[in-house]
Amino acid sequence: MVKLLIACMRAIASWPLPVLRGLGWGLGMLLYVFAHARRHVVQVNLQHCFPDWSKAARARAVRLHFVQVGQSLVDRAWLWHAPLDVVRERLQWTGAVQQLAGEQPTVVFAPHFVGLDAGGLALTLHSETPVAFIYVTQSNPDLEAWVNQGRERGGPVKPYFRHDGVKQMVAALRQGEKLHLSPDMDLGPEDSVFVPFMGVTAATVTSLSRFARLGRAQVVPMLTRLTPEGYTIEVLPAWSDFPTADAVQDTVRMNEVLAQWVLQMPSQYYWVHKRFKTRPEGQAPLY
Repeated sequence: MVKLLIACMRAIASWPLPVLRGLGWGLGMLLYVFAHARRHVVQVNLQHCFPDWSKAARARAVRLHFVQVGQSLVDRAWLWHAPLDVVRERLQWTGAVQQLAGEQPTVVFAPHFVGLDAGGLALTLHSETPVAFIYVTQSNPDLEAWVNQGRERGGPVKPYFRHDGVKQMVAALRQGEKLHLSPDMDLGPEDSVFVPFMGVTAATVTSLSRFARLGRAQVVPMLTRLTPEGYTIEVLPAWSDFPTADAVQDTVRMNEVLAQWVLQMPSQYYWVHKRFKTRPEGQAPLY
């Protein structure tokens, strides 16, 4: 089944983008209708993060989110298999792109919007130095090989895995290797602190602060937005006064700033993830 999926993605990579987006719309609606558990997760997330929205507004946002998730999934076809000149044309840079130049140790803070993979590939195509990613191992070896090949096609990529530890990553970061980091997911209670996100207490890893401190690195946010033309990759100025000596307060700041970005494109944040799965002791589960 996985090999058939890969063959289909390769076959449609050259289709016009509007056709692929239409296919993604159909996939998203199928997921909306049949992925009951994930639809419930999205509904709960939006209910807690946007309590002032009407039921109708939340229902529209849930459908739109599944459509955009479906479109981002189908977009892997051209991101990972179309000629690179086509890919570059559809990945438009904006903002403080100069912050990514040179060999200054840099942690690229890339939150989980639906365009995350597109932004990661764009970074490898743009960067003059190797880019490190922290990967989650796929259970299927064919899927693992395909995903890694797609993500690493743009340039020098250094894949790390969560079980590898941080010493190698920190050493490489100090030597000018960029670290593409997405620390805004619930990874369980280990190495996490409970801090607010969108008005809800959320288990959040402190890795952005820790990597910046240990790597003596600047933190440069990079936001990827799905658009009709492809994706826009917006680079924001490096954070000042970060990190501090207080990793918890740094993580509070991270979530506060991320919440502002979510409000700019609420349907594109990765709501299918159980962001509030881990609860403080004594609090009932949300899902």
